[in-house]
Amino acid sequence: MLATAGVLAGTFVALPTSATAAQNVVHADRSVVRSCFAALQPAGAPGTDRREVASTVDGLVQARLTPGAGAEGDWDLAVFDKATGALVAASAALRSHELAESFVKKGQQLVIQGCRYAGNAKEARLGVDFLALTPQGTPTGSAAPAQRAELVRVHTPSRADKNKLLGLGLDVTEKGDATGVEVVLAGDADRRTLAASGLKSTVVEPDLSAKSIRDAKTDREYAAKTAASVLPSGRTSYRHLYDYEYEMKELARKNPKLVKAFTLPEPTWEGRDVVGLEIATDVANTADGKPVDFTMGVHHAREWPAGETTMEWAYQLINGYAHDTTIRGLVGKTRNIIVPIVNPDGFSISREAEPRGDFTRFDYEMKRKNCNAADSPPQFATGVCKANPGGAQRGTDPNRNYAGFWGGGGAGLSWSSETFRGSAPFSEPESRNVRSVVSSRQVTNLITFHTNAALVLRPPGVADVRPPLEDPVYQALGAKLAAHNGYTNEPSWALYDTTGTTEDWSHWATGGWGFTIEIGGTGFHTPYEVGVVAEYAGLAPSTGAGKGGNSGALLEMLRNTADPAAHSTLIGTAPKGYQLKLHKTFQTPTSPVLQPDGSTKPPVYVTDNLNSTYTSTGGRFAWSVNPSTRPYVAGRYGRDPQGPAQAGYAVSNPAGVPPINESYPDNPASESFTFHVDGLPKVDNGKFSVDVNWANPDTDWDLYVYDAAGNAVTSSANGGTTSEHAVLFDPPAGDYRAVLVNYAQADPAQVDDWTGGVSFASPVPPTYGPKEAYQLTCTNAKGKLAGIADVYLDRGQTIDVGEICTNSARAAKNRSHG
Repeated sequence: MLATAGVLAGTFVALPTSATAAQNVVHADRSVVRSCFAALQPAGAPGTDRREVASTVDGLVQARLTPGAGAEGDWDLAVFDKATGALVAASAALRSHELAESFVKKGQQLVIQGCRYAGNAKEARLGVDFLALTPQGTPTGSAAPAQRAELVRVHTPSRADKNKLLGLGLDVTEKGDATGVEVVLAGDADRRTLAASGLKSTVVEPDLSAKSIRDAKTDREYAAKTAASVLPSGRTSYRHLYDYEYEMKELARKNPKLVKAFTLPEPTWEGRDVVGLEIATDVANTADGKPVDFTMGVHHAREWPAGETTMEWAYQLINGYAHDTTIRGLVGKTRNIIVPIVNPDGFSISREAEPRGDFTRFDYEMKRKNCNAADSPPQFATGVCKANPGGAQRGTDPNRNYAGFWGGGGAGLSWSSETFRGSAPFSEPESRNVRSVVSSRQVTNLITFHTNAALVLRPPGVADVRPPLEDPVYQALGAKLAAHNGYTNEPSWALYDTTGTTEDWSHWATGGWGFTIEIGGTGFHTPYEVGVVAEYAGLAPSTGAGKGGNSGALLEMLRNTADPAAHSTLIGTAPKGYQLKLHKTFQTPTSPVLQPDGSTKPPVYVTDNLNSTYTSTGGRFAWSVNPSTRPYVAGRYGRDPQGPAQAGYAVSNPAGVPPINESYPDNPASESFTFHVDGLPKVDNGKFSVDVNWANPDTDWDLYVYDAAGNAVTSSANGGTTSEHAVLFDPPAGDYRAVLVNYAQADPAQVDDWTGGVSFASPVPPTYGPKEAYQLTCTNAKGKLAGIADVYLDRGQTIDVGEICTNSARAAKNRSHG
């Protein structure tokens, strides 16, 4: 996302005009299954109603539907240009809560079409508003000129560098590695901020707006020449929000026993419904005890391939159930919840802002966050989200708003930060919607898709947290996913510190496996053929070519979901119609809460309630659940030392070595030294640290460490310091080479010699916490308590709770299972 509103957004204010259309009602005596946005229907066509209006402004049209009198139904909405019949805007969610919004010109003749898709509601209320886009601060009425947006790679070889970068308030992307992170610079102000920080950078893409236009052209050409792609849906172009909504309810309509479309509990800030799919045999029986695999996309608005990948997964499961015995078997053993667009407000703005005419808003195309205006200063909170003085900066990052370690480093503290964490944990409807699914269902497996770093990320988001006790198993599961898409499998903190992310809440609170998969590519929404088709199907040029791609990774996750050894199981006997419920209430502290002035306040305690149910069909049952003990309290991974740490030694600047340029590590004159790391049984090294020091602050040495094969394994390249420290945890035994670079290119006579050494430390032993219990209750068909017990479950464990539903409450009160 762009870090300032200085490209085009923020130069316009959205103001209501006196030509606002009156509220109205659309009416249809019967429903007709058809796309409302595919075509403008003739006046009087069955299942439709229409209104003709003329735009009074150069600006925005907002057409809304809300339920009319009587029953809730499913009405859709579309806005067409009357002269050409071209679609202007549309909305196709599951109920009659619709918002169709787009740019219009003064005098443009529009047709507003309401379509009754399903349900008993014969009418819905229609509202149409026009909002002028008025140039702000430009007396001549002309908009401020656009500034050049660019993509740079900021060199961050140390954790201190990464933390410094995150504190600048720039648009830090999710593409990076041990030595650098890509950052979007929106304009001159961002360039000045980065320059003043002292961090070094190189240009990756000098003009992002020009790249966006080229990518859009590439997408049009691909779609024009390709009848159908190899994707499960055959899709050849990026979907709009209304495409997602309509396809989901059509999949449910055509496969009623296998697919159910549903609306998540909370609408967005702009009033949109968030829509998902559930896929399972006997899909209506959501309390059947099967393990749940939850797949979602587009927390971040500009990351379009995340939604495409998630939607294609739904098609793959549905098509495969009919034609693929492997998928049919896996679907039969699991329940699949799929939410392609977690953040529909932001996505709609980004998707509709693609380059296409007078109202191109490149910064809106790069929008990352949601549309929350509550935390913005009053002068930036006016106007609709699609055009406001705060521009694309307005909003909260939904993937920094979960409770897991919220408030710590790795999230923005100010509303204008692209990673703004929000005013409190779960302050946003988008994160609360995901929380509602995870808290009410036994979600044993979760993947949230992002772009474009080609990574498989697992908790924790902060290295200082230390991983959960199950980290070796977690890492192995990530490796299975990465074997298909070819991505790097690593903990989230290895990219950079993050707090408040999805799986850093879901895993630590429930014990369910959770991953962020960063889809590979060359941008947030890479050309479709590469960023979606090739990455999903495992085709060149993706790193998953020939390995199955993200399709294979998703199937691997589903196999894990279906594997009883990967979660826990309750078995027992219950009469038909009796309901079992697992309940747990607990409080978890956030991180100490960083403040904008640099101070820290105490952690916030967040209360979670986990409540899931199973409905008996009579006789024996098996209910797949997560372990009872939360990883947060279970302890942290480590290992007991198997021997002493290796003794360290000192090194010094070798005499007579020429000054070094920046062409490391290819420069044969590199100033370097080698050292050897021993291993078991001689020593057990938990980490090594290569440390160098010098006296002259005008000297700038950078430090890079390579293994014997020439792979960079760690580095340190701070600016404005007189020391560097490169650390590697659990270093494999072998030879290493430390390379020092005279980064400032100072005259050799003015470069201080360095001194330093290599030190070693033992591994940190694991820590363990208390086991926790779920409270298990059973009630009869009338809701009367029939049994109660505490159950303790480890991963892979099956616990028999016997005939708990036929025990009296008093007799079962003190029973403890596990």
